[in-house]
Amino acid sequence: MSDAHADYYIPEPSHYPVTLSLSLFLMFVGGATTLNGVSIGPVILGLGSLGFVLVLFGWFGTVIGESEGGKYKAQEDVSFRMGMLWFIFSEVMFFAAFFGALYYARMYSIPWLSGEGAGAATNQFLWPQFAANWPLLQIPSNYGFSEAKDVIGAWGIPAYNTAILLTSGVTVTLAHWALKMGNRGGLITWLAATVALGIVFICLQAGEYGHAYHELGLTMNAGIYGATFFMLTGFHGFHVSMGTFMLFIILMRTTKGHFTPKHHFAFEGVAWYWHFVDVVWVGLFIFVYWV
Repeated sequence: MSDAHADYYIPEPSHYPVTLSLSLFLMFVGGATTLNGVSIGPVILGLGSLGFVLVLFGWFGTVIGESEGGKYKAQEDVSFRMGMLWFIFSEVMFFAAFFGALYYARMYSIPWLSGEGAGAATNQFLWPQFAANWPLLQIPSNYGFSEAKDVIGAWGIPAYNTAILLTSGVTVTLAHWALKMGNRGGLITWLAATVALGIVFICLQAGEYGHAYHELGLTMNAGIYGATFFMLTGFHGFHVSMGTFMLFIILMRTTKGHFTPKHHFAFEGVAWYWHFVDVVWVGLFIFVYWV
């Protein structure tokens, strides 16, 4: 090993990657079985969620201890930045797949089913009464789907949540500026405001989901519109929840005096993630709620 790499920190083997994978597996199995009415589903989901939270606290604590112990230097910082950028890129591709599914359904599948172009014969065979409209509320209920009464308008809660997330992007940026200027009070204030805005967003979305399910009949079983709506907004809501949790951890660290103007990648990494969440929501607002 060259002298340039002699002090690169290599952590001890850890059980956290395996434990996290197992917890995520239990969460997905529990979620799938719960949605399909299996009685043990909520128990599996709860166990997976509990394991997930415990791993987060344990793993975060280990990394924070290593950082505050001075084990991370310039090369580790570069590695962390590259890792975070690749992670965000993977998340971009994750949402790109879902936006692609929405685009395909709206621009290809629905016109094809209505008899446009090469779908003329197929329209008569599969669904002669089908009309190409979006959002697609008229669906074949005799095949087990449920019809939604209406859609959620763009200029209610979705518009409020858009303003909330855009504002949170400003507050986290102000917190970053305060950190670089050594203004600990401003850092804590603006970061706390960002966490509060994230919590408000989550609460408003939860209320929106309750309204959709119980009053509009808009569920994941409500055809392609219901499926794409909850797939996109649900995964985004999960990302907002995780981002808010990470921001809260950063806030707790700032109150303990962690981070300096030249050593604060953990803050930057979470801020990058939060800006990514903001950008995805703008796309959701435009293509899911508005257009």
